[in-house]
Amino acid sequence: MKKERSKKHRALQLARVAVQAAVFSLFLVLLFGTHFAGKDYIGNVEVFFHFDPLLALAAGLAARAFLPAFVLAAITLLATLLLGRVFCGWICPLGAVHQFFSWLFKKTKWLRPRKTATGGLYWKYLVLAFVLVGAVFTVDLVGIFDPFSFLYRTVVTSVLPAFGQGLALLTGFLYSLHLNGLGDKLAQTVETMTINGTFAGGFIIGAIFFGLVLLNIVRERFWCRYVCPLGAFLGLAGRWNVFKLRVDEAKCIKCNLCTLHCETQADPWPAEKWKSSECVYCETCAAICPTAAIAFPAKAGAEKVPAVDLSRRKLLLTSTAAFLAVPFFRISPASKRASERLIRPPGALPEPQFLRRCVKCGECMKACPTNALQPAIGQAGPEGLWTPVLTPKIGYCEYYCSLCSQVCPTGAIKELTIPEKVNVRIGTAWINKNRCLPYFLGRPCIVCEEHCPTSPKAIKFVMVETKRPDGTIATQKAPVIDLDLCIGCGICENKCPVMDDPAIYVTSVGEQRSETNRLLLPGLSVGAPPEIKK
Repeated sequence: MKKERSKKHRALQLARVAVQAAVFSLFLVLLFGTHFAGKDYIGNVEVFFHFDPLLALAAGLAARAFLPAFVLAAITLLATLLLGRVFCGWICPLGAVHQFFSWLFKKTKWLRPRKTATGGLYWKYLVLAFVLVGAVFTVDLVGIFDPFSFLYRTVVTSVLPAFGQGLALLTGFLYSLHLNGLGDKLAQTVETMTINGTFAGGFIIGAIFFGLVLLNIVRERFWCRYVCPLGAFLGLAGRWNVFKLRVDEAKCIKCNLCTLHCETQADPWPAEKWKSSECVYCETCAAICPTAAIAFPAKAGAEKVPAVDLSRRKLLLTSTAAFLAVPFFRISPASKRASERLIRPPGALPEPQFLRRCVKCGECMKACPTNALQPAIGQAGPEGLWTPVLTPKIGYCEYYCSLCSQVCPTGAIKELTIPEKVNVRIGTAWINKNRCLPYFLGRPCIVCEEHCPTSPKAIKFVMVETKRPDGTIATQKAPVIDLDLCIGCGICENKCPVMDDPAIYVTSVGEQRSETNRLLLPGLSVGAPPEIKK
């Protein structure tokens, strides 16, 4: 039988690929634009996140606030109501990644769809329910599962650092071959890209991502089918869109190719089993049909479609599990006494409000010019996993920089001007006299004072006498901290010449955002005993 595939839907399929490529390119442009480019202020590089209705809903519920920047999410929602899940099939950059690898695995014959997939679609709806119930009880878990946050965090903390390491190896290889010209050009390119190369937990974050990519060998677009809560949310919103599947029974030869190759298990044949909530309008079924029997004409009004594969029992159990899980996410020593290493970026909201708004996207980590901001692992407890913390051993808070506060998509970090930022205290520096060279060895060292950026300097000197091992006495200038001037930027710890464990270090105590994380309890003064109330 002569094949009469639809040229129209084949063209739409190619148009979709072109749109996906363009949107993914825009995603990369905004990502690489999130860095210090010689200016104090950068544009709205975080705008991509503001089109995400799930982030808007979950972060708003958790924060008990309306987030004005997310008004753009209404565009995505309105398009879904009218056109169906076109966002997932045409726009979503993570969806494009999974579709590309699914196509690649098909070409390599690692993925061979030989039978129709059934069941399992309800899992993403359970993930959605878990995230939203948690948000209702002020635990914001959306950043772990949301596709925008997941992709951006992975690229920033894992993919780009690995890419930078690979380019560094290639540069060294070119120099070893005495190709200095090429090596210089490549080194300059790497420098221009401003890739932060060190992130705590970057290997784990990358392993999770690539593990999900490899699952496309099991099922095409595995993440989109079974995991993505945004896809579930848009599926619920798009069930009544105007474009309905139509199969011309006179042309259909019941070959089942459309259902076999459906990217998201929407089951276009038989037509009465088509799931509009799963269809991402990728046009694959219509383009692959050998008799051009499939079309998606506009049709006003509601149409009966199969219900979501989600029983009340499953929904109730998931909601109950989310409710019961909330207290477990908050079992952390940080809830009793602030962690000394939980140093948040300048402008961060008080910890409870910060955790309710932060979506763990990694924007601030990408913007940080010194690589100081790292994804938290245990400093903030389970609830604060992958939220940003300042790690002075890796980098320091640049004095005249407020980029992290400018790029936060949810306002978890309040936007600050440079004059405002330089006066924000995020912690306090301390000196370990058992490791400090003047105090312990009687050797001269003024590195921490030289780098202190405040004016007047928060690190001052006093003359100290140190007894050396040979019994002689050395008199040296030794550093002391002026607690009224120190802002906790961490440059002193970062530049300390004692390499393994710096002799000067920064903790979160005294941070401006907290009313309780103070050096002394309220009502106490240095050297005075506490009053005993009768």
